[in-house]
This record gives sequence, structure tokens and C-alpha cells, in this order.
Amino acid sequence: MKKYLFLSLMAFATLGTAVSCDRSTEVVQQTDNDTYPMMRDIRGTFNAANQYTISQGINIQTTDVVLVYRNINSGNSNGAVWQLLPKTEYLSNSRELDYNFLFNTTNLEIFTEANFDQATMTAAEATTYLNNQQFRVVLVPASQGKNANVDYRDYNSVIRFYNLDDSHVKGF
Repeated sequence: MKKYLFLSLMAFATLGTAVSCDRSTEVVQQTDNDTYPMMRDIRGTFNAANQYTISQGINIQTTDVVLVYRNINSGNSNGAVWQLLPKTEYLSNSRELDYNFLFNTTNLEIFTEANFDQATMTAAEATTYLNNQQFRVVLVPASQGKNANVDYRDYNSVIRFYNLDDSHVKGF
């Protein structure tokens, strides 16, 4: 009994490992190197040639959570302000531009859809909403996102909760 208690305490004291027990009460330790949150940036322009879609290859598990944030100050030097997708932008004349994304284990697509022809946007609108847009992708393993008490709409809450350093985020 003391032997199993000692092994249990040692297993819990070991950081960065997962502990599992089978019915014979044998302790098995495995190092878990792939279940950590990470961030990457994507920059691109939406236009008719790319069907208003920016595609990026990724490599994730089927259970992982993908969060995508748009820098709403992309063309501005005032610093990043991140807004969670999906998001609708309301333009003049009752026009609506939607940012959304789809993903699977190997590909991420960020796209825009509108209730008007996006090719008819003014140059100023295209600069603000379509050209040189920056997105931050946060990949969270499902095991860490399960029952997480975090407001995913708030980018800063997400990076604090998952202890992410966003000072040197790389592109894909």
C-alpha cells in the first residue's frame, strides 16, 4: 500500500506528464508533448481572384479548438485590437460584410461573405475590410479547453488563461 501511495505522489509531482492507471493498478507515465496551446498569424487580402478566402494549412487533432481573431487595426499603427470571428461589419446603405472561418485537421479557411457584391466596395472600404488583413489563430487542445472558464471573445483573457506569450507570434 505504501508503495502505491509513493508512486501516486511521485506521478502527481512530475510536471508535464499524464498519468493513467489500468485495472491492475500499474502506473504508466507518458510525456505529453503535443497538447499545448499555440498562436500563429496569417496576413492576406480578400478579393475576387481568391474568392474572398484566405487558406492556410494546419496540422491539428480532430478534437482541437480553433479560435480566429481579426486585427481590426490591421492598417493602423495604433497597435493590434483583436476581435473574435465570426463577426459582421455593418457598412453604409444596409450592406453587411461577414468574416467567418472553416477548418478541419489540415486546413483553415478565413473568408468574407456579403449581402452585396464585394467588388463594388470603395477603395477606402477595401483598404479597411479586405486588403492586408491580419488574423491571429489560437489553437487550443480540447483537453485544455474543456470546462474552461474563459471568455473567448476577449483575446486578452484567452492569452492569460492559456498562459500564451503573444510578444513574438510567428506566421504559418
